Amino acid sequence: MNRITVHFGCQVSKEKIYVLWKADDVTVNFGSGMRRLLFLLSHHGLEYKLELFYENIWQIELHRSCNQTSKYLLIQLFGAPRIYKKEVRNSRFVFGDPLLHSLMYVPDDQWVRTTDFTQSYCIGQSSVICLELPHNLQLPNFQSFAYYKETDGRLVLESVSSYSCNLTLVPSVCPMQEVNLPFEILFKVSLLVQNGCIPGPTLDDNFYRMVDPSRIDKVYIDHALDKLYYLKECCYEPSRWLFEEYRAYSRSKKHPVSPAISLDYGLVYVRRVQITPSRIFFCGPEINVSNRVLRQFRNDIDNFLRITFVDEELEKIHSINVQARGRRTGIYQRILSTLRNGIVIGDKKFEFLGFSSSQLRENSAWMFASRRGLTAAGIRSWMGNFSKIRNVAKYAARLGQSFSSSTETLTVSKDEINHIPDIEVVKAGIKYVFSDGIGKISAEFAKRVAAKCHLNGHTPSAFQIRIGGFKGVVAVDSTSSWKLSLRKSMEKYESENTKLDVLSWSKYQPCFLNRQLITLLSTLGVPDRAFEIKQREVVDQLNALLTDPLKAQEALELMSPGENTNILKEMLLCGYKPNEEPFLSMMLQTFRASKLLELRTKTRIFIKNGRSMMGCLDETRTLDYGQVFVQFSGSRPEQRFLVQDKVVVAKNPCLHPGDVRVLRAVNVPELYHMVDCVVFPQKGSRPHPNECSGSDLDGDIYFVCWDPDLIPSEQIEPMDYSPAPSTTLDHEVTIEEVEEYFTNYIVNDSLGIISNAHIAHADRESGKAMSRPCLELAKLHSIAVDFPKTGVPAEIPRELRVKYFPDFMEKPDKPSYQSHRVIGKLFREVKSLAPNECSINSLTRENMERFYDPDMEVDGFEDYVADAFFHKSNYDYKLGNLMDYYGIKTEAEILSGSIMKMSRSFTKRRDAEAIGMAVKSLRNEARSWFNEMQSGSDDETDDAYAKASAWYHVTYHPSYWGQYNKGMKRDHFLSFAWCVYDKLIQTKREKAAIRRASDLSSLELQFESGLHLR
Repeated sequence: MNRITVHFGCQVSKEKIYVLWKADDVTVNFGSGMRRLLFLLSHHGLEYKLELFYENIWQIELHRSCNQTSKYLLIQLFGAPRIYKKEVRNSRFVFGDPLLHSLMYVPDDQWVRTTDFTQSYCIGQSSVICLELPHNLQLPNFQSFAYYKETDGRLVLESVSSYSCNLTLVPSVCPMQEVNLPFEILFKVSLLVQNGCIPGPTLDDNFYRMVDPSRIDKVYIDHALDKLYYLKECCYEPSRWLFEEYRAYSRSKKHPVSPAISLDYGLVYVRRVQITPSRIFFCGPEINVSNRVLRQFRNDIDNFLRITFVDEELEKIHSINVQARGRRTGIYQRILSTLRNGIVIGDKKFEFLGFSSSQLRENSAWMFASRRGLTAAGIRSWMGNFSKIRNVAKYAARLGQSFSSSTETLTVSKDEINHIPDIEVVKAGIKYVFSDGIGKISAEFAKRVAAKCHLNGHTPSAFQIRIGGFKGVVAVDSTSSWKLSLRKSMEKYESENTKLDVLSWSKYQPCFLNRQLITLLSTLGVPDRAFEIKQREVVDQLNALLTDPLKAQEALELMSPGENTNILKEMLLCGYKPNEEPFLSMMLQTFRASKLLELRTKTRIFIKNGRSMMGCLDETRTLDYGQVFVQFSGSRPEQRFLVQDKVVVAKNPCLHPGDVRVLRAVNVPELYHMVDCVVFPQKGSRPHPNECSGSDLDGDIYFVCWDPDLIPSEQIEPMDYSPAPSTTLDHEVTIEEVEEYFTNYIVNDSLGIISNAHIAHADRESGKAMSRPCLELAKLHSIAVDFPKTGVPAEIPRELRVKYFPDFMEKPDKPSYQSHRVIGKLFREVKSLAPNECSINSLTRENMERFYDPDMEVDGFEDYVADAFFHKSNYDYKLGNLMDYYGIKTEAEILSGSIMKMSRSFTKRRDAEAIGMAVKSLRNEARSWFNEMQSGSDDETDDAYAKASAWYHVTYHPSYWGQYNKGMKRDHFLSFAWCVYDKLIQTKREKAAIRRASDLSSLELQFESGLHLR
């Protein structure tokens, strides 16, 4: 469509658009496969292209009115389009060197990403794009678009000026000066505007007064604003809506409860801001695991802010968008200027603070709003003394140690720490440190630390820790009298902090193959058939768990240990059938569907004879080079099994065939206290951990497998993982240099590209992972992994970039072919079994009548039904809010952690832990409601079972179907009752025992009457 007028703005009613900016003579194209819209336009003599993906379209609405000369195609947006600027070729060279310019062909139609070019950033402020079209213009067929509709109503377009109070980070709103809103309410109001819940231009003085806690009860405000977010449609008259909501609250007999979940110890609420090239999105508060900094400054939690730089579709922004053909784009400047200038929200100015290593990989960082007596610089000074570190990358990494999510345990003074030497060897001029990152902890102190981690009497063999400027692992040493014994390789900077923070510990962790491991093992001679058999065994087990209680128990124990697994196991043990009880059934169906999806998308195959294990050091000097000690626990921590055989050891990610080591697990009685960790020798010419992808012992988790079918027949010399030389400064590192390093990391972030290229080349090349392209990519990957420590980027040559992808990589927008290697075969075997979403039918009233279990009724339960209904209403509301916030479709997904699909703002890898913690906190909060009336007497124990029965009744009885979350388009949830599963299971068992006793008595009576069974 040519010569179209396009209006950018906000819809403020069903019939009216406020226009912030318009463009004439626009060409509109529909991209291939109807997956995007392209807008080509000119502005101030420059040509621009806007690319709007369908993922960013909420709804398309065609307005036709016989009284208007034009018709209007209204596109309502989730986010902004991507903006490109056409490069202009003129007399000035694109490249500084004229010879280089003559050799480099730059096409005339080359488009480069940029930021919002309009005055006042109007594209970023807009929530709708409105196409003004001639009445007779033939439109493409939008009927296939899920959210398309047509209306004959009149549409009014009215030009207005910008409504955002900040014209660099739009849209954000604030009230007139006489209304002074608290930061948390102002944040929430801007969040509602940015997410299309309320139209920004309509927020007037009256609205801001109605969210002012000096005028309205703050609990009312919090509850109402929370409800606005979850309405799933735009509220065009927010002031009137608030008035009606407040009136309903005041008339209600019960005061509305806080919509926030009460958090378990060690968790905090943190606000987050997502920054795209054109706009911003406020998020949260979200539940986060605490870290050293947040704990120290817990009273300033509202002054901390997490920021993440993302693309317009809220996915990770790629390096090609930040730098094109050697030149930095406008997006680079936007990222750097945001870090340098900070973010202003109300009366708070948030400034750059730092980032952890995992945050850096997600293009995320912490900011802090300084106050009198505390600044971002002051917090960094409190962390430690970094002045001796003269490399920017290393300086940033050391700052990041304090931001690692952790559990605070006990104080250890300096005179309770023993400093012990590292174990080193020099080979061919290269120094190897066998003890790199590992120390020791006394058995008695380890027991106290485990108690602080709430490990229920179980003491792990090793802990990953932070204390002061030290980081790494401490393994239990029963002979040591020192609380901690730490090595020089663990010390990264000077710090006075004496709190021992625990990040993780050795425990049962299932073991899975993935595409990298399969590629390397296949290269080393493991036959295709071995992998095919392993996958079929997993599929058979997943299919059986829906019908066979014993197979279901086994699968849950092996593949997914945890609290939810215990609930399901108890339900199976007390007689519930996997395909009959609805809660049990939906949890098992979701577990199965998620594991099948992992098989299809990641070739993630569960290996029974293997474990994922934390690496540790043989402090006894018993093990020889080529040997390891492997002892693992069963489904209960007290069960222990010793491996004495060949084992495959590797550490993900692994790209070089030499990363896979075949070692021998041996019996060493002196190491029997080491469980669920792989113990490496301190003898030899090179540490085995270093041979495995250049790893160490500071907390790395290793793939350890003793399945004889997966032991490769060949071994390859490991790669040299000596890091590239890094730059040393002649001055102390400045925070401005750290900010620039963060931005440059995004430019040079090539890990994903290299890993994907390696998989694709290994699939096509005859030498698989031993081919020249794969070996080059393995070396580049090592450089890219070290970039956060060295600052040296990995530059990928053009010939290593992939042009054709194997079918199992599922890239529909790229040329592909059918793979004949083992991963391709495995993919096609499960492709039809593994949909993207788990299709669980919503419960109906009729279902509930069939599923209600009368065994769960206990005398006196009726006395607790009213309270149970009240608590279930609150529980369901909070659980539904969590599901909607993270974009999780089903109750079973969020409860089990087997999440199939999430909102664009989140990823399973980054957010699964926080979601799991949020659900656990909600369940604990529900249990606290249950325990409010109990003091432990016998009568109250009986009452507890009646109360649990009432919780079951208001969850399962058909008369309560549809009574919760009214008007919110949510399913009927079942998990509330199972928050007190121990009481319900006991009730079920007692009823079954009574029934068995009754049946036995009946049989005895029949025999006594002379009747005989046939």
